[in-house]
Amino acid sequence: MEVILLQRIAKLGQMGETVRVKDGFARNFLLPQGKALRATKDNKAKFEAMKAQLEARNLEQRGEAEKVADKLNGYALDVLRQASETGQLFGSVSTRDLAALLEEAGFTVNRTQIALNAPIKMIGRHVVPIALHPEVDVTVNVNVARNADEIDRLKRGEDITISRERTEAQEALEVAQSMFERPEEAELGAPEGEAPAEAEGKE
Repeated sequence: MEVILLQRIAKLGQMGETVRVKDGFARNFLLPQGKALRATKDNKAKFEAMKAQLEARNLEQRGEAEKVADKLNGYALDVLRQASETGQLFGSVSTRDLAALLEEAGFTVNRTQIALNAPIKMIGRHVVPIALHPEVDVTVNVNVARNADEIDRLKRGEDITISRERTEAQEALEVAQSMFERPEEAELGAPEGEAPAEAEGKE
C-alpha cells in the first residue's frame, strides 16, 4: 500500500513523502495512529492543504520534546527485583514499568515511545532508547538489581552478576600474587623446605 507520511517515521521517510509499506503495517499502525494517509488523489490534495499546519505543529512538538530531552537523556532509573543467583529475574521489567517509573520522576512518556524490543529479564545496567518525537531520541540507564547495595555497585561500574564474595576473593588473590616472583606461588605457597626469597641470607 502507498501512503503519505504525516510525520517523519524512522527508516521509512520524512513528512510529505509517499512511500510503499505492507498493508498490515499501514492498517494496524500508520493509519489508525494518524501518522499517514492513503496515497489517493484526494488525500494528496488534502495533505497539501494541511502541510503548513502540520509543519508548524511538528516544529512546536519538536521544541517541547527537545526541552524534555535535555533533562531526560542519560537519566538513571533504579529498579529493584527479585532474582536468582545467576541474575535471572523472577519476572521482568516491561515498557509499562518503565513508563510508570518515569512518570514518578516527573516525565510524561508513553510506553509506546520506549524502544524496548523485549522485557528486561536480567539484573544489570540496560541502556534503553526513548523516542520523544520522530526527530528527538534519548536514552536512559535502567539499573536493575536485587537490593540497594547492588544498585550502588552498578553505578560504580561493577558487574553484579559476580558475587561480592567472589570479587573480594579475587582481589585477595591478586594482592597475594603481587608479593611473589611467580604468581603460581601465591596459590600453592612457597615450596616445602624453602624459605621465602626475601628471608634468604638472614640469621
